[in-house]
Amino acid sequence: MLLKSLVKPKERLTTVKEDVTLEDALKVLEDSGYRCVPILDETGQIFRGNIYKMHIYRHKSRGGDMKLPVTSLLKNATKFISVNAAFFNVFFSIKDLPYIAVLDANNNFYGILTHTRLMDMLSQSWNVNVGSYVLTVVSAGERGDLSSMSKIITKYTSIASVISLDAQEGELVHRTMFTLPADVDEEKLDRIVKALERKEFRVPEIEDLKSEN
Repeated sequence: MLLKSLVKPKERLTTVKEDVTLEDALKVLEDSGYRCVPILDETGQIFRGNIYKMHIYRHKSRGGDMKLPVTSLLKNATKFISVNAAFFNVFFSIKDLPYIAVLDANNNFYGILTHTRLMDMLSQSWNVNVGSYVLTVVSAGERGDLSSMSKIITKYTSIASVISLDAQEGELVHRTMFTLPADVDEEKLDRIVKALERKEFRVPEIEDLKSEN
């Protein structure tokens, strides 16, 4: 479920109404510095889509009428999610968008979830700012592998976070990323890696978070 704390509410956003002209919308975009902003209906409740600065510039450079309504260059009309959307749907809906519109239970415009905010949340959930190392462990994807790997690691330390990556089509391996807590030193890391490899789990990559912070 999407946390409302991740969403920037409409009261804090720069938006344009659907009846403004392209000329007026461009001024709003230039003054705000944003590359795109949401278009709302005249009541300010219904999300109509987004207007991008680049599309207005292109239209203007080709001699287009700047008095046309902003909706003439409307984009992303179907790119929105519910405030109660499952995280899996949120992650794949936003993809290459700078943000995605968020609607409330009544399908009214609630705010936006930015790509940057989502990535920050993922970074925090993986504890990359307070961890020591991230181990990429390769397994055959057999039942019980995750439990076995976790038991090996927790003989030496707790696990700050873990994420399992699905195998690509045609591959017979799974990759699991374990973030180890900040108190794990190189000696303990070496013992963990050797213990995993003794059980035929490969560790092809170790990321040192301390050297990057």
